[in-house]
Amino acid sequence: MAQPLQCMAFSPPPLRSPSTAERCELLLGEWRSELRLSDRERSALGPELQALDQQLRALKQRRLRVAVFGRVGVGKSSLLNALLEEQAFATDVAHGCTRSQQRRPWRVRIPGIAGVDLVDTPGIDEIAAKARQRLAARVAVGADLVLLVLDSDLTTPEAEALEHLLAAGKPVLLVLNRIDCWPADEREGLISSIRRRLPPGHRDLELLAVASAPRQAVVLNDGRVRSEPMPPQVAPLRRALVELLSQHGALLLGLNGLRAADRFAQRLHQWRLRRGKDNAQALIGRYAALKATGVAANPLLLLDLAGGIALDTALVVQLCELYGLELGGGGARALLTRLSAQNALLGGTQLGIQLLLGGLRQVLLLAAPLSGGLSLAPAAPVALAQAALAVHTTRLTGRLAAAELLRSAERGRLRPASLLRRLARQDPQARAWLQQWQEQSNRPAALKPLLP
Repeated sequence: MAQPLQCMAFSPPPLRSPSTAERCELLLGEWRSELRLSDRERSALGPELQALDQQLRALKQRRLRVAVFGRVGVGKSSLLNALLEEQAFATDVAHGCTRSQQRRPWRVRIPGIAGVDLVDTPGIDEIAAKARQRLAARVAVGADLVLLVLDSDLTTPEAEALEHLLAAGKPVLLVLNRIDCWPADEREGLISSIRRRLPPGHRDLELLAVASAPRQAVVLNDGRVRSEPMPPQVAPLRRALVELLSQHGALLLGLNGLRAADRFAQRLHQWRLRRGKDNAQALIGRYAALKATGVAANPLLLLDLAGGIALDTALVVQLCELYGLELGGGGARALLTRLSAQNALLGGTQLGIQLLLGGLRQVLLLAAPLSGGLSLAPAAPVALAQAALAVHTTRLTGRLAAAELLRSAERGRLRPASLLRRLARQDPQARAWLQQWQEQSNRPAALKPLLP
């Protein structure tokens, strides 16, 4: 007799949580799709927009870029050749052999990463080569990881470059090249001196000593001394790079995508503020005139205050539209609440003065029949004083609103800077890399030239 079939319980496989790169790609894709740009903005910010989209493509393709950075002649190209185990980058005895950005794929297998490109850059201190220096800075900012190459103690140009990279939230590895040129008993002292010159808070940066193109002195039969090339000594750097990229490659891609989006968001908002400055001045002037006319003509204090609040609310909403910030009524109310908190003292002063002037005007109007109309004479200066106060507070409200709109570039659930801060809170390694960027981003922006 056939046995009845027994149904086997089926349990679906556990859901895999998305990686850091996948989460960043999803959030940045949503932010990018919601980015509304006019034709004029696309034209004015074309290079920045192209760089942003290029970084988002690299994130999607899971392709990392590791760039060398440093002074002329420290052996950046030879270091990359040693990692590649081939002469892919040109080297020369003369300084400044690298004239433009060059990249080569590195044949290493990194879990979760489709490929790694090694990028060579011009020196940062070339004489009469400002364009090359700017190119090197752009490449380093666009890279996911920077190797700052030294060949001696830390110099001023190198320290300034390091500060710039750390302030941008760029992960940096320090590489001390040509360690074979230093006597063994001086190497520890050199490394200690370099660490003392590092920025405070970053003196624990990893520093790897290598020799990308070592040479050994050889005595010939006739007594002459010549140097012969030796195999590169870059194994510590190779191991450190493979370990770092294997553990945090996805995080490096996500961080660089978020930084690129944050840079573009800041440039866009600053551009909108500059473009909207004249229009904002005209808009604030019109609302100031409306409020001044209403206050001067209306004898009722409560209507003055209600009308002023309504005009300020409408002004904020129209400033939001002018600067391209999409806010509904709730957002505008929240903005007004923040403005009121920042300007509480002025608001209390305004209310007190308006009550005093309004009460004085009411008394003068009521006393008109008793004084034969003579008490109406002082009412006009009182009304003018109220109007002047209304103009002043309206202009100040407009400037505060414009300043708040610039700061709002870093607020919101999907703002790149907010995502960077959230990632820093959740990941200790991201927190270490973004430490100086957070300190820099928390400083108040130079708003005065951008405000109406």
